[in-house]
Amino acid sequence: MAERLKNKNAIITGASSGIGRAAAILFAREGANLVLADINESNLQQVEKEINSIGGHVVVRKTDVSSEEEIKALINLGQEKFTNMDILVNNAGIGGGLDPLENQTSEEWQRVYEINVMGPVYATKHIIAHMKERRKGSIINIASVAGLMSGAGGNAYSASKAALINFTKTSACEVGSFNVRINAICPGLIETGMTQPFFEWARSTGKESQVGKYCELKRAAHPEEVAWAILFLASDEASYITGQAIPVDGGITASMSVPGRKI
Repeated sequence: MAERLKNKNAIITGASSGIGRAAAILFAREGANLVLADINESNLQQVEKEINSIGGHVVVRKTDVSSEEEIKALINLGQEKFTNMDILVNNAGIGGGLDPLENQTSEEWQRVYEINVMGPVYATKHIIAHMKERRKGSIINIASVAGLMSGAGGNAYSASKAALINFTKTSACEVGSFNVRINAICPGLIETGMTQPFFEWARSTGKESQVGKYCELKRAAHPEEVAWAILFLASDEASYITGQAIPVDGGITASMSVPGRKI
């Protein structure tokens, strides 16, 4: 490895599985010191063991990102452990349901927004002063192609990811003069814990070959393929990129949406 993150300190939320886990392991291999957070403590501890086994430096904390107090405690942990935080990856998120709009409850919408939008808002709010003071930092929000186009997720999920993309742009404009960069990654269809039921359904019904058929590369992605994009934005190689929402989707947003389509 090139140690592209040597001597850098990073916080990653939703780090116990999927994209967050892949990013954590890749960051560790590239030399970063890590603070990892997730609501699933047992899985988080497994990731901690993996990173320790490859000689990484990591501390973990069970965190509900919908709680501003828990986010503040997470940021403080990072500051106490590693003095300064250079990178924040807001990855924690939930999918919400696919029920028709008339059957969706306000509580379901609120929960999706609390985690998918307010979680990144709280984390950015409480880390940004440190980054501005040091005049350096990179924040990467994990959004979705569902925030860019219809047909890629349920109503609440898609709306929350669109809000996260807009927050990425507005906050990037606010802090750009302090040399702090904020970008979003918009993954397409990725096999993670959140999407596992869909993949299991496809396999059980003999429709696995149809997965990704609307994508130009004709397949779903692996979490590691998204992690490489996150690494790039976190590194100094992306020093002139901010306020962007970058699809990592195999080309699905390059073509027109098919009416009524669901990934």
